[in-house]
Amino acid sequence: MKIHELRPTEGATHAPKRVGRGTGSGIGKTSAKGHKGQKARSGSKKNGFEGGQMPLTRRLPKRGFYNHFAKEYTIINISDLNGLEDNTTVTAELLKEYGIISKIEKDGLKVLGGGELTKALTVKAAKFSKSAEEAIRNAGGNVEVL
Repeated sequence: MKIHELRPTEGATHAPKRVGRGTGSGIGKTSAKGHKGQKARSGSKKNGFEGGQMPLTRRLPKRGFYNHFAKEYTIINISDLNGLEDNTTVTAELLKEYGIISKIEKDGLKVLGGGELTKALTVKAAKFSKSAEEAIRNAGGNVEVL
């Protein structure tokens, strides 16, 4: 198959509705707009206007906040590192390769101190909690902040 032979699956696309092409087409005369009224007029501005009543979108309170400056880290506990061999250099890429994490977030890896670490590892990450740093050093490993 070549790129010029590609076609949408049968029934996946539909021809646009051609309105106002005579009464024989079934959608002529009023062009599927019914009879008269504001909505039948051209240039009708009916989005959200409620006849002078305060529109629903303005009656409801505003909620929520999105912090554009928030850091996004892939989080892992030190107990998850016990499956690795001694003296391994642990990076986010290695963890993804082994399937321990599924995705590396934009700001990198953050190691937390949940659980116990029994292996001596060199861990390279963007951020460490104090308890994780302490546990890695106590197990005979090294901590490197990227």
